[in-house]
Amino acid sequence: MDFELVKNKAKEYEAGMTRFLRDLIVIPGESAGEKGVIERIRLEMEKLHFDKVEVDPMGNILGTMGNGKKTIAFDAHIDTVGVGNPENWTFDPYEGFETDTEIGGRGASDQLGGMVSAVYGAKIMKDLELLAGYSVLVTGTVQEEDCDGLCWQYIINEDKVRPEFVVITEPTDGNIYRGQRGRMEIRVDVAGLSCHGSAPERGENAIYKMAEIILEVKDLNECLHVDEFLGKGTLAVSEIFFTSPSRCAVADSCAISIDRRLTDGETFKTALNEIRQLPAVKKYCAKVSMYKYDRPSYTGLTYPTDCYFPTWVSPQDHAATRSMVDAYRGMYGEPKVDKWTFSTNAVSIMGRFGIPCIGFGPGKEAQAHAPDEKTWKEDLVKSAAVYAALPESYKKYDK
Repeated sequence: MDFELVKNKAKEYEAGMTRFLRDLIVIPGESAGEKGVIERIRLEMEKLHFDKVEVDPMGNILGTMGNGKKTIAFDAHIDTVGVGNPENWTFDPYEGFETDTEIGGRGASDQLGGMVSAVYGAKIMKDLELLAGYSVLVTGTVQEEDCDGLCWQYIINEDKVRPEFVVITEPTDGNIYRGQRGRMEIRVDVAGLSCHGSAPERGENAIYKMAEIILEVKDLNECLHVDEFLGKGTLAVSEIFFTSPSRCAVADSCAISIDRRLTDGETFKTALNEIRQLPAVKKYCAKVSMYKYDRPSYTGLTYPTDCYFPTWVSPQDHAATRSMVDAYRGMYGEPKVDKWTFSTNAVSIMGRFGIPCIGFGPGKEAQAHAPDEKTWKEDLVKSAAVYAALPESYKKYDK
């Protein structure tokens, strides 16, 4: 393979990628509201002569290049979070900005840039005849910010797609990522008994009960399992709710949400049991449960799931890992192989279904969900080039 030719071809498409990304940023596309973004991606795929472009009933867009019997997939979620407080931005998050080297706007790094590089990477494969007997599937997936991996539960179970492996195009700071901690969303409920606030001894204050539980949850965070590669499991109380007849009454219920990050070796069962065994949880007969997600997609389709997002790790010597390293090395030197801090759609692809995943994408993790989000044109080009070289690199490991 002529790596220099691939690099040069990717550079030729920098202007096209820049325009495409700026167009995507202009269209607001928070979870369950991605229709306009999907339609813009469809136009680009058709313009670049993808062999097949379809939108599934959930609203995910699937574009295919080539007609090989084996499929390599490139996934980018195309929903974004909101903008938060607009005063924290120094520019309009949807109008965005562009310099000679940077592109700014909500979704620039997380992760519309990955979508752009994947689409143009597939175009380069076709231009230079680098498909190597494979079909390449580029997916623009929905609702990841709300419920990561749900889109791929649908794609695998209902669209009947099962690739050889999947490239996760989330931002990787120029590195190759081969794993991440999983996560789950836990709820703890405790009951109380309301009474008039002038005589609190007549009731049972659910907030006071929860206060004891919260302190034990805080202490539990220091005792969780540590994995050599992924690091330590963590938990954090993220929300608190209560009910009370009035501001002059004792609270009769209280609940908290816990963001639990699961390192390798932890499961939803062990995580739930750790909370259930806390002394205050048992003392107050608190209910410990896992959240469920059942929000309809922008098409109106509902695909309920537990809010459990399993840990995944691809081995250092796996064919997908080695192929990505080879493709990168051939053009840009020796890469750093590491892991994500945050969560991606691979929680379903590999975590639930065992389909290997490897990560490489434009932008930086720290830009995700932050004000003044941006990405770099150089990253778009580099990612498209590495993607284009990947099928040919994989061929020597595909036994």
